[in-house]
Amino acid sequence: MFNAQELQACRRLMRGGSKSFFAASLLLPARICAPATALYAFCRLADDVIDMGEDPHAGMVALTRRLDGIYEGRPAAIDADRALAAAVRHCGIPRTLLDALLDGFLWDAEGRRYHTLADVHDYAARVAGTVGAMMALVMGRHSTQALARACELGVAMQLTNIARDVGEDARNGRLYLPRDWLAEAGIDADAWLQAPCFDARIAGVVGRLLDEADRLYRRAEHGIAALPRDCRPAIRAARLVYAEIGDQLRRDGLDSISRRTVVSKQRKLALMARAAGAALMPPGQADTVLQPLAAVQYLVDAAHRCAAATADEPSRPFEGRVAWMLELFERQHERRARV
Repeated sequence: MFNAQELQACRRLMRGGSKSFFAASLLLPARICAPATALYAFCRLADDVIDMGEDPHAGMVALTRRLDGIYEGRPAAIDADRALAAAVRHCGIPRTLLDALLDGFLWDAEGRRYHTLADVHDYAARVAGTVGAMMALVMGRHSTQALARACELGVAMQLTNIARDVGEDARNGRLYLPRDWLAEAGIDADAWLQAPCFDARIAGVVGRLLDEADRLYRRAEHGIAALPRDCRPAIRAARLVYAEIGDQLRRDGLDSISRRTVVSKQRKLALMARAAGAALMPPGQADTVLQPLAAVQYLVDAAHRCAAATADEPSRPFEGRVAWMLELFERQHERRARV
C-alpha cells in the first residue's frame, strides 16, 4: 500500500520541521502511522508553496492540479503526492478537507479580515478543524459526532493560538481577533494595528476568545471518549496542554501583546500524566449528541459521506503518529510570523 522510499522522504520532512515540545506525542501508541506521515508531508509542502512562493494564487492553482492528480489516481512524481494518494485510498480522506486546508493557507497569505466570531470560526475550521477531521479518519472514527468533536478540538486549539499570539501577529500586520468585538471595546482595529499596545480593553477581547475556546474544549471531551482507547491519552494531552496555554495567559493578566505565554515543561508533564487516565474514560460520553459548530458542518458532512461510501471496503491495520497534528498548529504561528 505505502512505498517505503516515499514514506522515508516524508519522514525526512517531519525531522526537518519544528523542534517544539510535542507533549501529546509521548503518550501515543508505539506505532508509526504511514497515513499520518503522508498527510503531514503534503500539508507542510503545501503550506510552503502558498506561504513562501512569489505568487500565492499561482501556488494555489499548482496545488489544486496536484490534488486533481492524487484523487484521479495519477499523482505527480513527488514522494509526498504519491504517499498522500495511498493515504487517501487507505483512510478514505475526502478532498473537501484538503481543499479547505489550502483555502486557510491562502486566507493567511491574502491577509484576510475577520469581522465576527463566525468569521474566525471559518478560518480556524480550515487551518485546524480539517486536521482534526483527518486524524479522526486515520484513527478509524467516522461517526458525525466523533468527526464534529475532532473538528471542534482543532478550532479550539487554533483560537488558543490566536489569543496567545495577538501581539506577534499584530507586529506582522495580522489580526485574527473579531473586529466587531474590538469595536464594542472601543478599539479601532486598523489604528491599533499601527501601534499595538496592551490595555484592559484588549485584555477583555482576548478573554472572550479564550472563553470560546474553553467552550469548545469541553465539547471535545465527548469526542475523545469515542476514540480508540490507546489513542485517547495523546489527544486528551493535546487538549489539556493547549487549554493550559489559555489558563496561563489568564494568570499573566491576558497580556499577549508585550509577551508570549509559555507553559512550563513541568506543567506539561503533569498534564500528560493526567491525560493518561483518558484510556479509562466511560464510552458513554461519546454518545452525547451536540449540533456541530456551523463552521465545521461541511467538513463533518464531507468526511462522513466519504466514510459511508467506503464502508464496505475491508478495514486495514494502521500505525499511529499524531505529533504532526501539533506541528501543523505550530506552523500556523510560524507562517504568520514570517509575513
